[in-house]
Amino acid sequence: MRPANHPSVIELSKAYFEHHNQPLEMLPNWHFCDNEADANDCLDLVLAGVKKATSPSLWWYKVNDIALPQVGDLNIVTDWHGYAHCIVKTTKVTIVPFNLIDDTYAALEGEGDKSLAYWRQVHWAYYQRELAETKYTPAHDMPIVCEEFEVVFTLEDK
Repeated sequence: MRPANHPSVIELSKAYFEHHNQPLEMLPNWHFCDNEADANDCLDLVLAGVKKATSPSLWWYKVNDIALPQVGDLNIVTDWHGYAHCIVKTTKVTIVPFNLIDDTYAALEGEGDKSLAYWRQVHWAYYQRELAETKYTPAHDMPIVCEEFEVVFTLEDK
């Protein structure tokens, strides 16, 4: 976790709510992944309109005591260093066992060659790291929170 919001998070929030003639609301902000290269690559895929979903395990939400995403949620996506780049709106949330993720969903994630095989390989490695120091052990039937989203505002919209 970053210790404080980058000033760009506040600026992007202000711009979004002014654009929509609504009172300012501080939106949650986060970056993808657990390392700089992947976080920034995923952000680039979102900005390019390729990545439209993300998939932490349900157990990660439990361990971190974070509420599950809800349809309509707005979040600011940052790069690894916390600089705000866009606002996404959650459009669908389902909980699916790891081994039942399908080709269609893997393609929505937009990573690598967009295949299910690629999705399983990189996400299995990620879940190993995500859950490493918890009471949970990754399993093929572990629950995955499949969050689909759309970009609703970017730096260029300011």
